[in-house]
Amino acid sequence: MLKINDNLSIKDEEIRFTYSRSPGPGGQNVNKTATKVTLWFDVSGSASLSADQRRRLCAALSTRIGRDGRLRVSGWRHRTQSANRREVLARFVVLLASAMRPKRPRRATRPSRAARERRLREKRLRGRQKEARSWRPSRDEG
Repeated sequence: MLKINDNLSIKDEEIRFTYSRSPGPGGQNVNKTATKVTLWFDVSGSASLSADQRRRLCAALSTRIGRDGRLRVSGWRHRTQSANRREVLARFVVLLASAMRPKRPRRATRPSRAARERRLREKRLRGRQKEARSWRPSRDEG
């Protein structure tokens, strides 16, 4: 059982690993050993997740979850499969824990008077700068 936070633990059976040849370090060794580790977790079909947790995970990790509803985390930084596996598991825990953390509500703020005046002053200066770049015929030439 993999503990993510106080409210969430993932069963080991729900996490699948695949191994492949790594583009990472290892010299000639990478041509013959499968040190790259890919962790697969089925978010849509997980029994460990409640409906609310599933919804939050899908929203927070939408770019990492495929169409099939599975989350993929890969690692190939190390030379050994076991080290890459540990790294991938650690990243998986951090990903899920950060996705489960409730977002702080945004407090509406207004720009200060000085900030508004500064923005308008800079806007006028940019306008004058652009106006000075343009060529206008004088009354004598036209």
